[in-house]
Amino acid sequence: MKVVMVVNKELPAGLVANTTAVLGITLGNLNKDLIGPDCMDKEQVCHKGITQETIPVLGADTDVLKKIYHSSIKNEHVDLIDFNQTAQKCRDYSDYTQKLMNTRNSDLEFSGLCLSGPDKEINRLTGSLGLYR
Repeated sequence: MKVVMVVNKELPAGLVANTTAVLGITLGNLNKDLIGPDCMDKEQVCHKGITQETIPVLGADTDVLKKIYHSSIKNEHVDLIDFNQTAQKCRDYSDYTQKLMNTRNSDLEFSGLCLSGPDKEINRLTGSLGLYR
């Protein structure tokens, strides 16, 4: 299995950090097996388990994010988590769900996507992208 995040490289750094945090929380919730067990250091201080997978953060512009999103929702082998700008601009989840219900899917602009699935499928969708800078 491969996991990647693709963030909108047109966003300011603070919103990119927020995007990856939101995607990571949802990813960890959906894929509990990604999180390793708690670990102890030499002084027997416990460190909570972190991801066992490498998660590259790639950059893409708005149009490429939309293309990846639409290709991913049609691919039964790929799990997709999207974080759209409607959500990023809302103050709470109730506001987000209300605004989302009144937004056409084709009108969504994405702050970022998280894709997981077979290496071949993820590479086909994101292989031409570089790391976020």
